[in-house]
Amino acid sequence: MNKLNFLQPDKNNLNTYLYTGTILVTLSIFIVFLNSFFNKDIISFLPGSISFFLPLILGFIGLHLIRIDYSGLKFLDSINKNINTNNFNAFLSLLIVFVVIKSLPPLLSWFILDANIAGDSKDVCTGSGACWTYIKIWFNRFMYGMYPNAEQWRINLSFIALAFLGTIGFFVTEKFKKYLTLYYVVVYPVFKKYLTLYYVVIYPVIAFFFIFFFISGGPIFFDFSYGIIAAVISIIIGFFIPSKFKMYYFIIVPITLYILLKYVFFYEELIELGKLEALEWVETGAWGGLSLTFIVSFFCLIFCFPIGLFLSLGRRSDFPIIKYFSIGMIEFWRGVPLITVLFMSSVMFPMFLPEDMFIDKLVRVIIAISLFEAAYVAEVIRGGLQALPRGQYDAAKSLGMGYWKMHILVILPQALKLVIPGIANTFLALVKDTPLIFVVGLLEIVGMLNLAKTNPEWLGFAMEGYVFASVLFFIICYAMSKYSYNLEQKYKTER
Repeated sequence: MNKLNFLQPDKNNLNTYLYTGTILVTLSIFIVFLNSFFNKDIISFLPGSISFFLPLILGFIGLHLIRIDYSGLKFLDSINKNINTNNFNAFLSLLIVFVVIKSLPPLLSWFILDANIAGDSKDVCTGSGACWTYIKIWFNRFMYGMYPNAEQWRINLSFIALAFLGTIGFFVTEKFKKYLTLYYVVVYPVFKKYLTLYYVVIYPVIAFFFIFFFISGGPIFFDFSYGIIAAVISIIIGFFIPSKFKMYYFIIVPITLYILLKYVFFYEELIELGKLEALEWVETGAWGGLSLTFIVSFFCLIFCFPIGLFLSLGRRSDFPIIKYFSIGMIEFWRGVPLITVLFMSSVMFPMFLPEDMFIDKLVRVIIAISLFEAAYVAEVIRGGLQALPRGQYDAAKSLGMGYWKMHILVILPQALKLVIPGIANTFLALVKDTPLIFVVGLLEIVGMLNLAKTNPEWLGFAMEGYVFASVLFFIICYAMSKYSYNLEQKYKTER
């Protein structure tokens, strides 16, 4: 055995340093664990200050002994690389581990061990733990707001239909994918070697009006549903129409189907006679909960992206009118707080409308948030455009590509790939900004929590509500973050 040097561990006595260091680190963690979970202090015979700092000292010495560069052990090298690079990082790592161990018992006690979930009133919440009965009783309101219980199936069906329409492109064959190029507003990989960007807003528009009219209900839903049915039937049949007749087909057939549905098959007299019962009208002020959070977030996401994309292209345009208009839009919307934008859309904007014109409050909120977030998306995309070398533009022009073809096929696929993290970050901020819509009287999940905590029968349970909301927001944001990371890894290219 070589001479031991405890001040400078090396590979020559790897096993000795490794065993000694591991025992010391394990012992320090074990001491803290016993004290936290079982209230057993096995070093209580020592003076107070020494007893308090001894676990930290033992762990610090242990990490120092196993800090051996290029030990050849993958696990040990990973630990040294990430949490044990120097004495300061070792101290911080131990401190974090001890804080977590100390925090676990009270957290587990409050969350699970002493928590209450049975019963249907606050009388069952007598312990020191969380009252999950409060969440159970209010769960329906946290999900749907003040929406009538008997009509909540419409919200569920709307989300299912939205998901179906949004994912239909993933299941069609390559033969029919080319017919879906006017359907999406997202980046969709039709070809394996590059991305194609779809600008047209057929899917977002259909989805928005379907959600709005179906959840709102009332007789007007029939008019809109006729158009949806006519459009869907026309698209399905259109797959089998020869190319030379497609233009005439899509001009004539959808209009004809709409007229037949409205005036022949489901004429208004049936509704007036009660043979076709209209959906109950539910004003947007009654919408709320997590469903409203999803609705606002989803539509703001799919509307702000194309607007931001065009603003980023406009800011780099050679035409002064387009360039300065885009700059003005971006700087204006970035220069005001979102809460001010929402207040203006709810209070000030209706004052400038004609007396007989009305725009629903929810529509105004979605437009306001979309324009606000579009300014940030525009700057993120502009960063990606500026990161591309000039040679990419010259190469596209040398192939005879025009402005739009060059950007769609060459520039934007590369630029968007570079800024996926920035776009995802903007979208995450948008989702977390949705609670601000309370200023216009719309109660999404946080708004419903604030309403529930003021109920006289459930005073004092605000903590449970905010923990519940934080868990939901974490799940949503983590899923979005994970998806953006997978997307980034999927389309990254080695340089």
